[in-house]
Amino acid sequence: MLSKAVSFINDIIWSPALVVLLIFAGVYFSFRSRFVQVRRLGLMVRSLFAESAGDRKNGISSFEAFCIALSGRVGTGNIIGVATAIALGGPGAIFWMWLIAFFGASTAFVESTLAQRYRFKHETGYRGGPAMYIEKAQGQRWLGILFAILSIIGYGLFLTTVQANGVSSAMANTFRISPLVSGLALAGLLALVVIGGIKSIAKVASVITPFMAAGYIIITIIVLVSHSDAIPGVLKAIVTQAFGINPVCGGILGSTIMMGVKRGIFSNEAGQGGGAIVSASADVPHPARQGLAQAFSVYVDTLLVCTATALMILCSGTYNILDGEGNILVANAPELGANYVGFTQAAVDSVLHGFGGTFVSIALIFFVFSTVMAYYFYGESSIFYLFRKKEGAPADPLRDKRRARGERIVLWLFRFGLLSAVIFGALREADVIWQLGDIGVGLTAWINVIALILLCPIAFKDLKDYEKSH
Repeated sequence: MLSKAVSFINDIIWSPALVVLLIFAGVYFSFRSRFVQVRRLGLMVRSLFAESAGDRKNGISSFEAFCIALSGRVGTGNIIGVATAIALGGPGAIFWMWLIAFFGASTAFVESTLAQRYRFKHETGYRGGPAMYIEKAQGQRWLGILFAILSIIGYGLFLTTVQANGVSSAMANTFRISPLVSGLALAGLLALVVIGGIKSIAKVASVITPFMAAGYIIITIIVLVSHSDAIPGVLKAIVTQAFGINPVCGGILGSTIMMGVKRGIFSNEAGQGGGAIVSASADVPHPARQGLAQAFSVYVDTLLVCTATALMILCSGTYNILDGEGNILVANAPELGANYVGFTQAAVDSVLHGFGGTFVSIALIFFVFSTVMAYYFYGESSIFYLFRKKEGAPADPLRDKRRARGERIVLWLFRFGLLSAVIFGALREADVIWQLGDIGVGLTAWINVIALILLCPIAFKDLKDYEKSH
């Protein structure tokens, strides 16, 4: 019953209209900004390490914001999500992941620049995101409230279950650890960090994120060097099968495009608003600078980490292609069936025998741990938005006290809900979990992307102003 209901809702939210909207937005922003994601690539990198605006008492550094946002992007989508895209869409799905990342970088620039411009001051530092620029720039407070609520539910509950499910599946495959034990352990570790707040999350993310990404790329290089003869054929298959130039993949072309776009968006988050929520907390001297930094994080996530996974799987041939009913159309590794996490584990095992399962499981633990930290941050900021004191409101100590108490109560309820979602996700079957994740992504994307299309001239004005001095 749950599976059917989730599938029905998912089909409504993820209609072809949303895919067209996301691609249109990325293309539109790219042309309007004169392809800032290409023109200003060097400035994107420099923006990560530039000095903060002040003493950082009111926020976090641009690099810390980049790491938190990147940790929210680099998760199960980079390992299991890529494998799912290949299984249900064939190698051609990777081409569409690349395309959505390229254009998505401009979307990330727009949303993060707007988030910097429209933010609010909280006792923990700057906060904001789509809810704020929807309220302040559009004058639609009710829609800002709706977005904040959807962010709390979508990130804190739905997407968290996806991440936890990835860890429990990998741990069960490799170490035969029960999903319940994996879920409880992950929830316990997360509790130690999230209760510490933004500074604690920023500190952990700035250490874990670069380390885990670098380690993953090193292993990828080792695997690809061993299968170097297969790389040209794989690259050709990615491009040709993206357009159905293959008897098998021609029959699933719709799924190829849909899976590439969905998994690409799930992974890089461009347009969902999560990166914008983090960007609002960065202490930087100009809104456009943070927009450039976040645009670069989309490249790192999809064009680097997702591509690493895809090339490992495809060059090793450790994948199957399935139709919508779960029937195997192409059986390169029939023993794996639809064991998506097993695709990546087997790819590493093809070179580093006996190490694949261990490596992927450890990588997933780091990826998921950092990602759920970011999801908590998104939810926490959304709660602060809902309970913030309105600008210009007269002083009322009693009301302020009640507001602060209500904020603390809801925050603790959210923490409990998020940790419970970790355990729930570890225990549920993967198909239902992934569809819940798609619902969470789709709901926030619908509202945010439409708002970005309406408000993008503000971001491009900031870009023009920033480029005058850079």
